[in-house]
Amino acid sequence: MAAEPEILDELRRLRARLPQLTGAVAAGRDGLVLAQDAPGIEPDGLSALTATTLAVAIRMTEATGRGEFRELLIRGADGYVATYAAGRHAVLTLLTQDRVNVGRLHLEGRRAGARIGELVDAHEEAHGRSAHGKAAPDGTDREAAAHDTADRDTPRPAAPPNQNQNQTQDPSRPLPTRPVGARTGTDN
Repeated sequence: MAAEPEILDELRRLRARLPQLTGAVAAGRDGLVLAQDAPGIEPDGLSALTATTLAVAIRMTEATGRGEFRELLIRGADGYVATYAAGRHAVLTLLTQDRVNVGRLHLEGRRAGARIGELVDAHEEAHGRSAHGKAAPDGTDREAAAHDTADRDTPRPAAPPNQNQNQTQDPSRPLPTRPVGARTGTDN
């Protein structure tokens, strides 16, 4: 990828701004490493785990009506793993020490994710690739073609038992959603 040196520069600048950062990996949403600054960590393994976790996080935000995926934070006994959306085609995963200021982590992670997203998205669009890295067959709506393929290939979980027997829901359709912040008659 032609943008790799620029992404690596962004990861190095991020390390300078966030001293508690112990590793950073920019990857495609499919789990392929785009650039990494993660000494002592296997970037391919971390990237593959990120892709798996990302799939669950995306499904969770969709199923709960929280909108498009933005970030995920995991805290372990020895530190944090934070994953941020980086445009339409990539994600940024950061590893930090436990003593990191989480607000600062989010500020810097979001900023770096946005910059990396700009670089990756510009590169993907310039090379006519879809979100999955392949050229759309007809050269038209690449994003929609990739999304349609992903929807067909993604297994849907079984629908939960229907609490209201008068309503039936097609298990292949996503759960109904409402805009974040919208109120219903049952909200207090």
